[in-house]
Amino acid sequence: MESLILVCFSLFLERSTEIGKLLSSYLEKKSEVEDHSVHLLFSANRWEQVPLIKERLSQGITLIVDRYAFSGVAFTNAKENFSLHWCKQPDAGLPKPDLVVFLQLRLAEAVERGGFGQERYEDGAFQERVLQCYYQLMEDRTLNWKVVDASKSIEDIHKEIRTLSEDIIQAAAHRPLGKLWT
Repeated sequence: MESLILVCFSLFLERSTEIGKLLSSYLEKKSEVEDHSVHLLFSANRWEQVPLIKERLSQGITLIVDRYAFSGVAFTNAKENFSLHWCKQPDAGLPKPDLVVFLQLRLAEAVERGGFGQERYEDGAFQERVLQCYYQLMEDRTLNWKVVDASKSIEDIHKEIRTLSEDIIQAAAHRPLGKLWT
C-alpha cells in the first residue's frame, strides 16, 4: 500500500539536516544565498527525505507532506528571470503525490493570523506573484490538485481535507508510486 498525499502552504523544509540548517538561516534572513543555489538546496533538502518517504510508504503509511516541490517551484518562479521549466527540473523524479491540497487564503487574512513577515518572502507583493505561480502549477492535469478555502474553521478545513483524502488513499493502495514531472 503506497499513498502520498501532499498539503501545500505549510513548511516542508527539514531543518535538522545540514542543508536544512543552511536554508533555515537563509529564510530567517541571517545569511544570503544566490537564488539559483537556494532553489537547488531546497530541492536537495527534499531529495534527502526520499529514502524515508519510500520506507514509510512501503510500510503502508500514508504521508501528508507540507509544501513539497510545488512550494519551491512557485517561490523561485515568482522571482525575476526564472522559468517554470527550470524551476521544476531539480525535483523531477521525486515521489509523485496522489493528491495535492492547496489551502487558499487571502493575503490580508494570512497577515492577521500573526507571525507574517518574519521570514524572507513574507511580503505582500511577492506572495501575490507566488500565488500566480501556484495557479500555473495547477494547470498540470497529471496532478490531482484540490483547492480548499483556508478561511474556514480548522475543524471545517480538517473535515474537507479528510473527505478529499479518504477515497484517494483507498485508490492509491492499488497503484505503484509515480514520479513527479517525468
